[in-house]
Amino acid sequence: MRLPIYQVDAFTDSLFAGNPAAVCPLEAWLPDATMQAIAAENNLAETAFFVRQGSDYALRWFTPSVEVDLCGHATLAAGHVVFRFIEPQRQSVDFRTAKAGTLRVSRRADMLVMDFPARPATPVEAPPGLLAALGGAPRQVLAARDHLVVYGSAAEVAALEPDFAALAKVQCWAAIATAPGADGIDFVSRFFAPAQGVPEDPVTGSSHCTLVPYWAKRLGKTKLEARQLSRRGGAISCALEDERVSIAGRTVLYLEGRISV
Repeated sequence: MRLPIYQVDAFTDSLFAGNPAAVCPLEAWLPDATMQAIAAENNLAETAFFVRQGSDYALRWFTPSVEVDLCGHATLAAGHVVFRFIEPQRQSVDFRTAKAGTLRVSRRADMLVMDFPARPATPVEAPPGLLAALGGAPRQVLAARDHLVVYGSAAEVAALEPDFAALAKVQCWAAIATAPGADGIDFVSRFFAPAQGVPEDPVTGSSHCTLVPYWAKRLGKTKLEARQLSRRGGAISCALEDERVSIAGRTVLYLEGRISV
């Protein structure tokens, strides 16, 4: 079987930056083990698979080791593939997901905008080993699905050198390190999920479902500009809209081809 595959750099306007995602449009679902094997072979933070359902598409995401319940950059990449290769006349597309509901991706000038559920975090005690594995001197710890660890400055977040082996053993899905930004950037972040096969994610859309409610409340504003401080880096324009989060970014196609399975 030969299947189409695309690789798209998300949350960037230039190649070799942002977060690369693989996208595989399918006529019907493959066995879960096959999709997981394709994601492992791709060895990217996520591979997205989608199947048409009426005028919409059903969407699933896999890291190299697990299926995940929500992924932002691979959803942005899937929208890019629909708009460029499958239905270029469309201005928006709805992706149906098993656990995150329906996610809409729309065109806005040269950006794509995702409508995602907000996942506000609440203050918690840090799980044993989390802060030692991350390092630095955090000011606060909160949790939704992911643990949100708040630092005092962008420089502190940029300087973190987590112990990924230790972090993978901590009882949490993933850790988001965040701090206030500067020079037009409202906040910065980094995202670590070694237990899910992603030691550090270059740019993470789903983490902003938690970051945006936190910073909107703290800064007293609903429209926010964010920067993820990974080696590749990425820019995210965000807004809090009731119980939803708008997450916008640019995308660049890197690869178009076929895989044989």
